[in-house]
Amino acid sequence: MIRYRPPQKSGAKYITSEGERKLKEELHELWKVERPKVTASVSEAAALGDRSENAEYIYGKKRLREIDRRIGYLSKRLEELIVVSTPPDNTGKVYFGAFVTLEKEDGNIMTYRIVGPDEIDPKKGYISIDSPLGMELLGKYEDTELAIRSPSGKQHYRIIDIDYEEP
Repeated sequence: MIRYRPPQKSGAKYITSEGERKLKEELHELWKVERPKVTASVSEAAALGDRSENAEYIYGKKRLREIDRRIGYLSKRLEELIVVSTPPDNTGKVYFGAFVTLEKEDGNIMTYRIVGPDEIDPKKGYISIDSPLGMELLGKYEDTELAIRSPSGKQHYRIIDIDYEEP
């Protein structure tokens, strides 16, 4: 049986310099630290004899495949990414990398940063440039009113501040 999976849309190819640094650190950690440890443990487990019932060997090989898959993905992704490290000329408009402070219709104030799909971090308020809110914010100015459809209904926001330095 063949399971066909249609190709996924890869998302934006932009990343901040901070995001690129984190991806490179992850790649280095996997390639230089994690993979050698797992390879050594698989070799030790293989030396014990029967591999068909050796849980350490089976788990180690599985973990090695996961590491290799992630290394391949990161290597390929880092080659195609475009690093955005400088703010745009017009800092009064929302572009990639902007910290945008929004006021919801109920008075709640929140700050989001527009980042690439590889850097999403809800705890820090980093949202993807490909997300509905991220796409709606792009190109907007301060004091612009927005209405965004979400699963919970239409949400209304007003842009209070746009900044390119971390608040």
